[in-house]
Amino acid sequence: MYSVFIVDDEVIVREGLRKRIDWESSGFSFAGEAGDGEIALSMIQDIKPDILITDIRMPFMDGLELARAVKKIQPWIRIIILSGHDEFDYAKKAISIGVEDYILKPFTPDEILSCLSKVRDNLDKEKREAGDISRMKRELESGSNLARDKMLTDLVLGALDSSQAMERAGEFGIKLLSRFYMIAVSELHYGEDMDKLLAAKSCLSASLAGGGMSFFISPETLVSIVQGQDAELCEDEAFSLAESVKHDAEKVPGVSVVTAISPAVEHIASISGAYKDASLLLRKCRFTDTSRIVSMSDVGEGSLKSDGGSLVLQENDPLVDRLSYAGEGEIDQIVSEYVALLGSNGGSFSIIASYLLVDVIMAVSKVIESLGGDVKQVMPEILSRSFVENAVQSQEVFIIEVKSILGKLLDWRGRQSSGRYSDVILRAKKFIDENYADPDICLRSVAQAVNFSPNHFSTVFSQDCGMTFIEYLTQVRISQAKRLLKTTDKKSADIAWEVGFNDPHYFSFIFKKSVSLSPREWRQQNGPKE
Repeated sequence: MYSVFIVDDEVIVREGLRKRIDWESSGFSFAGEAGDGEIALSMIQDIKPDILITDIRMPFMDGLELARAVKKIQPWIRIIILSGHDEFDYAKKAISIGVEDYILKPFTPDEILSCLSKVRDNLDKEKREAGDISRMKRELESGSNLARDKMLTDLVLGALDSSQAMERAGEFGIKLLSRFYMIAVSELHYGEDMDKLLAAKSCLSASLAGGGMSFFISPETLVSIVQGQDAELCEDEAFSLAESVKHDAEKVPGVSVVTAISPAVEHIASISGAYKDASLLLRKCRFTDTSRIVSMSDVGEGSLKSDGGSLVLQENDPLVDRLSYAGEGEIDQIVSEYVALLGSNGGSFSIIASYLLVDVIMAVSKVIESLGGDVKQVMPEILSRSFVENAVQSQEVFIIEVKSILGKLLDWRGRQSSGRYSDVILRAKKFIDENYADPDICLRSVAQAVNFSPNHFSTVFSQDCGMTFIEYLTQVRISQAKRLLKTTDKKSADIAWEVGFNDPHYFSFIFKKSVSLSPREWRQQNGPKE
């Protein structure tokens, strides 16, 4: 089911599309709406719909500007333009941007559904083509693509100096000169099914073709070179690209992708160092069962450090590095490796087991410390002699206790909001809680309040909170609406305005979508009559 987002400055148009189309039975889902392009862009960044329907003439940011911006940050979104102006120039501009269709007002719900069905058919066709393994193989074997990828590989590996890089890039029509560069390294995880890998690579190749500098440096590793004239904009572009890679790779069921983003560098000669930084960061991120986007800001200082613009490993216990990013699925593997070290030394079991258990306790303590915690407060019981003595009674008890320690560590680590960002998330939530009534609050304004670029903030918030920014904002607004419905006799329309909705009908729609009851029905069950 494809999600649809609607933008139009006329409330009656938005309401008509929202209410007169039976979204679910038509095979689509209604993702949200906005009354102008600026607010819409912020919401779209967070919601990531499949299809955008937008009016062409709106205040602040018109539909064409919105379409250009959306195609830049989320190129997979299909766009349908609405207009009351039968002007060929607008149509030509819309087509040049890459919109899917152009519909004149007034229109009927059937016309909209017909257009949406065409878009759905095109999206379905692309999915089928993504599974065309033979086509993928032909593309990968293309001499031109191989030569281009070889040049980019030499660039990130440092085999080309700046002048050589500029010359070779020019041969392929690539404009390499820029103020800042960042490297994103994406690793695809696909289990044992090679067909899934090829299908995911086909999706990525199709969406990345003809733009940017992305290439596969190994069968499952995509490297992207991001350019920008401003460090913050470069970072935002890198996170936007990483989200696009995630979106395209996950079109194939069972495929996940982890992307590591380097710090920004200022010279072509530094691109290879940035690649090493991102690759090192990726190796330390052991998320294998879920997609993830990480940057240098995400790691603890105890695992990585900067040395003259390049990251180097500190001399840590390897288990510390492993536990810093291990997933739950790796606990059994780690325990098995320790059990193997015990061997069959029956007579000296307790001595060897004690040594190995202390090794685990020390590593766990260092990981907790690197994330700002204190093992004496997090797991004080593992520091006692009696704990160690009890845990090495037998191999069975040893396994149970080590699994317990590692499980508690991963649970605690998960609650730290990736350590680095707990303060950022708290400040963002505080800002939202204090400003939810402002109808203009959006992803961009909150990101600005916590000094983050919008795409970076969107990624951090959703990964650490388990919900998108829009979902959290809606949750806060609906919670406040419930409070007012329960404790006051204010009309639903007034409550809508009070909690940040500038359209009472849209408030009712979102309220019912959230709690399965209309505001009136909820009040009848929980509060005073209206």
